[in-house]
Amino acid sequence: MHLFSPYTLRDVTLRNRLAVSPMCQYSATSKGFATDWHFVHLGSRAVGGAGLIIVEATGVEPRGRISPSCLGLWSDDHIESLERIGRFVKEQGAAWGIQLAHAGRKASTDRGWNGGRPVAPADGGWIPVAPSALAFDDASPVPDALDEAGIQEIKTAFIDAARRAVAAGFDVVEVHAAHGYLLHQFLSPLTNRREDRWGGSFENRTRLVREVTAAVRDVMPERLPLLVRLSATDWVEGGWDVDQTVELSRGLKGLGADLIDVTSAGLVPNAVMPIGPGYQTVFAERVRREAGIASSAVGLIVSAHQADHVIRTGQADLVMLGRPFLRDPYWPLHAAKELGQTVAWPNQYLRA
Repeated sequence: MHLFSPYTLRDVTLRNRLAVSPMCQYSATSKGFATDWHFVHLGSRAVGGAGLIIVEATGVEPRGRISPSCLGLWSDDHIESLERIGRFVKEQGAAWGIQLAHAGRKASTDRGWNGGRPVAPADGGWIPVAPSALAFDDASPVPDALDEAGIQEIKTAFIDAARRAVAAGFDVVEVHAAHGYLLHQFLSPLTNRREDRWGGSFENRTRLVREVTAAVRDVMPERLPLLVRLSATDWVEGGWDVDQTVELSRGLKGLGADLIDVTSAGLVPNAVMPIGPGYQTVFAERVRREAGIASSAVGLIVSAHQADHVIRTGQADLVMLGRPFLRDPYWPLHAAKELGQTVAWPNQYLRA
């Protein structure tokens, strides 16, 4: 078992253990449609040899987008532009995945390169929603606390988006419950101050993630795998932590999840993280070993030998790469050469 070993989840076999982690491009139309930028960005990573391409956090409803420039899948009209990209990605031998998301209180912000500040309704933004009326930081608006009907609407939005993802030809669906977005906000006591059945105890705080996961699984074909992204820790005392992550992961396996995409942080702006090479792989290893479910590792995995080591030592089943793929769309082809592995190059590039 090594970085370029094939890997099978349900009926989907990846040509290697390298995945393009979902990374927002802030390049969709104002109505959430994919553009030629997405075609080139995602298609080139498939040409470059990745085993799995996961589309960025895609809003299950308009107010679930991080920014007005983020992708959406709240309408059947969104299917066509994503399906077009997917056909090309799969023709290049990669599996095609999408991350379904709701940004919660971290929604309605500007593009990162414009500063990422909140966008007011008068400027094309909206009032965010959250489990509790707690702002992300002093510069952010106080979100509306969701009522029971609102929670059910969001759950339905995830279900409908999953149906559209299947219709658009995606091989893999990931539920985003990390990085401080809505589902993560329900998980953590730092952001969930509710006193009803959605807050307080571990069972209540995890209820929405569990119900969304089970409901999405129910509308997906049995042959297609379901991933869930979790932040293993908030890196803040009294917040969500790795022990709870392991316990939740164990439950999600029983609800039909096939792999936990293990990351960390994002919930609060004051978290202090011990950032260093592979600083999150220990969490992926714990989930894999203690919850008995496949996991992926992500975060400052930058070299071929480092990524290969994660797989060879059983720390995770997949390696998700983010910034390395932004720097080099053909990272897998170069890594294979460095590791002495023989992989197929695109015919168009063989003479190089």
